[in-house]
Amino acid sequence: MADFDYDLFVIGAGSGGVRAARVAASHGAKVAIAEEYRIGGTCVIRGCVPKKLLVYGSHFAEDLEDAENYGWSFENAKFDWNRLRDHVLGDVDRLNGLYEKTLESHGVERIMERAVVNGSNTVKLSSGREISAKYILVAVGGWPFVPEFEGSEHCITSNEVFHLDELPKRVVIAGAGYIALEFAGILNALGSHVTVVNRSNVILRGYDESLRDRLLQITMSRGIEYKFHCPFQKVVKREDGAFDVHLEGQDPIIADQILVATGRRPKTDGLGLETAGIELGENGEIPVDEYSRTSCDSIYAVGDVTDRIQLTPVAIREGQAFADTVFGDKPSTVDYDCVPSAVFSQPPLAGVGLTEGEARNTYGNIKVYSSDFRPMKNVFARRQERGLYKLIVEVPTEKVLGLHMIGPDAPEILQAAAIAVKAGLTKQDFDNTVALHPSMAEELVLMR
Repeated sequence: MADFDYDLFVIGAGSGGVRAARVAASHGAKVAIAEEYRIGGTCVIRGCVPKKLLVYGSHFAEDLEDAENYGWSFENAKFDWNRLRDHVLGDVDRLNGLYEKTLESHGVERIMERAVVNGSNTVKLSSGREISAKYILVAVGGWPFVPEFEGSEHCITSNEVFHLDELPKRVVIAGAGYIALEFAGILNALGSHVTVVNRSNVILRGYDESLRDRLLQITMSRGIEYKFHCPFQKVVKREDGAFDVHLEGQDPIIADQILVATGRRPKTDGLGLETAGIELGENGEIPVDEYSRTSCDSIYAVGDVTDRIQLTPVAIREGQAFADTVFGDKPSTVDYDCVPSAVFSQPPLAGVGLTEGEARNTYGNIKVYSSDFRPMKNVFARRQERGLYKLIVEVPTEKVLGLHMIGPDAPEILQAAAIAVKAGLTKQDFDNTVALHPSMAEELVLMR
């Protein structure tokens, strides 16, 4: 490999890129990684980690409300957005530093510049410097998609919401996917009036329909408004700094902030992949094979930029598999079957395997077991919200095809239960397990 400056050059220092870089280095490769902003990527810097911290912070509103029935009283309780925001951003700084130390301890050279592909074995930095590498790994992730409409420049995305100067009193959120509904729950709990606007009448497309319906009912009861079949027409800024949001077939909505959460797309614009003969997919994604190799043998891609499954743990596994395959003499692929996922809405929902609709279309003959219950904590706090667990089972084998739940701590419970679904266990295996009482998780082995 003496003909190249590096054995591996990674473009993008998110979860997938960092894992690939450090594992390749541990296999003896000479590795450099380029990042134009900060080490850690979407998840650590502007995604799941800081967002989950905001979820935790906002959940105290519910806890304080319920606390009275548990014997607690609080006088003059108040919320300080700036304090929460700054503490969250401080934790992002901490994690950024840890990622930098990880790369440093593995001997990976960090280059804090934008890098683009400039041929099959060359990258070009924003400074003009060209670097050669035997292998190039593209791991630049995705980026929020903002539709074109008049006044779209007045809107923010999930990138900017963590840096708001103040908590807006009135928020309009465009979109009804997981990012939109997570921020809707956060802002609603913190005291903002939230209106969710969607082009269709479906929220959380891809999740089980029963859970989607339950979440819609609960969030509406909490004060979140929904406007369906309402494409944006334009946004007009008022003299007082507020905005008039014009929707098709609706009266304008006044908002102090407009959050566009209409999806994310691979961040491949201007990346120079055409110089290596790589053609992008229709959504801008990089097509790869099972080993994450592109149509150019020396260039690979992992994570959201490939648009396979946009989840941090998946990107990490792809980065690991790439490094083991190319530098560890251990060909490895990622199993995308039964990947669990969660939406940290309020309440949260989580699922693994096939939804009821997917199972019927694939297997035809299925059976659905469920538990529709009011968690003990909610009963005592006089909160009417109900949890819902569903087990999708193949007939006649009784193999569990999918497990879906909405309710307090659903993601925490699902992670362990996902192991059972991945292992191919049956409904009888669940029934044979003694319940852990009193808990919400015991509903998993009591479903009828």
